[in-house]
Amino acid sequence: MMYAAARVARSSVVMVATFDHGTGSAATRATALVGREAAALGFPVVIGHANRRASTEAAWRAERLTFLGAVARACGAEVATAHTQDDQVETVLMRVLRDAGARGLSGLFGPGYAVRPLLAVSRAEVAEYAMSHHARWIEDPTNASPQHLRNRIRRDVLPALARARPGFEREVLSLAKHAADWRAALESVVTSAIGIAPVTDGIAVSAAALAGLSTEELGTLWPAIVARAGARADRRGTNRLVAFTTSGKVGSRIPMSGGWEMARTRDAFELRLARSVAGPSTVTLRNGLAFDRWTFAAISALPRSADAWTARLPADARLEVRRWRAGDRMRAGSGEPRRVKRYLTDARVSGALRERWPVVLADGDIVWIPGVHQGSAAARRSGGEVLFRCELNDR
Repeated sequence: MMYAAARVARSSVVMVATFDHGTGSAATRATALVGREAAALGFPVVIGHANRRASTEAAWRAERLTFLGAVARACGAEVATAHTQDDQVETVLMRVLRDAGARGLSGLFGPGYAVRPLLAVSRAEVAEYAMSHHARWIEDPTNASPQHLRNRIRRDVLPALARARPGFEREVLSLAKHAADWRAALESVVTSAIGIAPVTDGIAVSAAALAGLSTEELGTLWPAIVARAGARADRRGTNRLVAFTTSGKVGSRIPMSGGWEMARTRDAFELRLARSVAGPSTVTLRNGLAFDRWTFAAISALPRSADAWTARLPADARLEVRRWRAGDRMRAGSGEPRRVKRYLTDARVSGALRERWPVVLADGDIVWIPGVHQGSAAARRSGGEVLFRCELNDR
């Protein structure tokens, strides 16, 4: 594909990116060759290297996609890969064997991380083009190893099916095309009929939009919905989501694969990455403090449009930050101390993010819930005050 792009679409190439999976000398020599040939063609090139030794196709693919995505974002470009029609047939057949639904059967025709300009071209045609233009390449022996399912599909299963049923590959491609059309129609329904809003580390899905739907309808919609956040739901995960939609109580949550979790709030289902706070549970408040997803900075003056993300704090007190705990209370005004949980609920902080929310203490008393409320005792001291601003980082 690089040689073809140099001939017919040179101006569209921003960067050539290749990745060494660490599978052996052939992979290392192949990435080095790509680097030399890209430079000879006048393209800038970047080579990525695996951070750890992996042995599965899924692990190799995950590291490669992470690298390619990072390069594309840095360049403000799209990823283009050389997947062929043969790759599509293999992918769809593998998904058939895994009992995938219509969404999965679209294979490489479905929306993904890359554009694939060679998807209508066979592997044999690509090889013929390469030889006729004297392109150079290196075959990685892992492409022939029977250890990997795709190679067994390619070398054994597909030839046997083709002999038993001539035209089988055309039927697979037709199935994938129908599945891709169905998937596109479903995406249109999700966009127009299901209320989805971005939240930190995920999405919020309107509970009202899902109310009254049948289990079959929910089972069809949920995989498409969670994909909007970059998550995946297999058959078992989808069934759990369907059950949670109909029976999950407000405040409850269920774990999902890939480090995600779904939480039920008053008005929505919130899908977020489930991350824990690293480091000590209580830390000293200081300028530049990073606490989970929050950062604290000392400021010289409160802005004119000061809000709950800024606070006056007593300079002569021991200032600390920790996550709020059940039973925590903070006094605001002359009334009785109020539960921190109630402040968070009133501010519509919910789901997985709520249980991670920080509070600021002065000599052991909660005086500030960043972004939510500042207590009345925050700066009522004779020893002066310090000013802080807190920010919630989206990523």
